Amino acid sequence: QVHLVESGGGLVQAGGSLRLSCAASGHTFSNYAMAWFRQAPGKEREFVAGITQFSGRTYYTDSVKGRVTISRDNAKNTVSLQMNSLKPEDTAVYYCAADGGLGFSNSTRRYQHWGQGTQVTVSS
Repeated sequence: QVHLVESGGGLVQAGGSLRLSCAASGHTFSNYAMAWFRQAPGKEREFVAGITQFSGRTYYTDSVKGRVTISRDNAKNTVSLQMNSLKPEDTAVYYCAADGGLGFSNSTRRYQHWGQGTQVTVSS
C-alpha cells in the first residue's frame, strides 16, 4: 500500500545541480523516516541521506556532506534531495525509501518500502 515515486533525475555536467523528489502515498507519511539511496552499476546500493519522521534530523554519507540537502514536506507527502556540485562519481540510480520503525538506520535492510528509482548521470 505504500507507494513511492521518484522524479527529477537526468543528465548534468560536473559541478551542476539536480533536485530529486519523492512523492509518497498510501500511508501516514509523517510517521516514516525517509531516505535516499543510490546504486551505481556493479556496486551495492548505498545510503546517501536520510531524515527522521519526528524531529526531522538529517543524516548524510560522508561523500555528499556539504553538497547535498535532504528535506521533507509532511503536508505534501514529499521528500526531496537537493544535490549541488555534482561529480561523475555521483552517477547512479537514486532510490527513495521509507522506514516505519523507530530510530534511524542507514541500512537498506531497515527500509520496507522503495520507489522504482531515478537515473542521475553526471558527465565530466
